[in-house]
Amino acid sequence: MRVTGGKYTGRTVACPPGIIRPAMDMMRESLFSILGNLEGLSWLDLFTGSGCVGIEAASRGASPVHLVEKDRGKKATIQKNISMVETEIQLFMADVNRFIPTAKRQYDIVYADPPFPMEGKMALAKAVDKAKLLPPGGLFIIHYPSEEKNQWSERIGNLLCYDERKYGRSILRFFRNTEGEPTFEE
Repeated sequence: MRVTGGKYTGRTVACPPGIIRPAMDMMRESLFSILGNLEGLSWLDLFTGSGCVGIEAASRGASPVHLVEKDRGKKATIQKNISMVETEIQLFMADVNRFIPTAKRQYDIVYADPPFPMEGKMALAKAVDKAKLLPPGGLFIIHYPSEEKNQWSERIGNLLCYDERKYGRSILRFFRNTEGEPTFEE
C-alpha cells in the first residue's frame, strides 16, 4: 500500500500479518479529498490494521494522530510503518470497546474501520457519541459493507449523517456531532 497524498505521498506502508482488509487506495484518496485540509485537526483511527489511514491523515496535516488496534501481532508492523511520520502519532494496543469509554481527550475526526463480519457497528457509533469523543462539529466516519446499509439511522444521538459514499462493496458514512445545535422536529 502507498500513501496517496500529502507530505508522505508515495511512501510504502507494509501490511501486517493476520486478518486485515486494507482500505482501498481509491477509497482512501476519495475520503481525504472529501475532508480537505486536515492541518491542526486531531485524528483517531479505530481498528487501525496497518496504520495506513492514520499515516495518510498525518501526511495531510492532522496532529495528533492516535491509532487503536487490539491485535498484538500487528504491533511491530504498525510501529515500523509509523516510524516514517514526523508529526505526533501514537499507537494504543487496546480493544476499541475498552478504549472509547476511557479515552482521555476529544478528537476532531474519529475514523472507524471495523472488521466487516463484526456485529455491533451501530453500538460503536453510539459509544463514540456517549463518550463525547467528538467536540461539537467533530466528524465520525465509519467504513462498513454495503449489505449493512439499511441498518444505519440518519441520527445516532448527537451524530447526524451528512454524507455517504459507496466504493464497490464498501460504504463510507460521515456523521457530524450536532451537540448544542437546535433541532428542528416536526
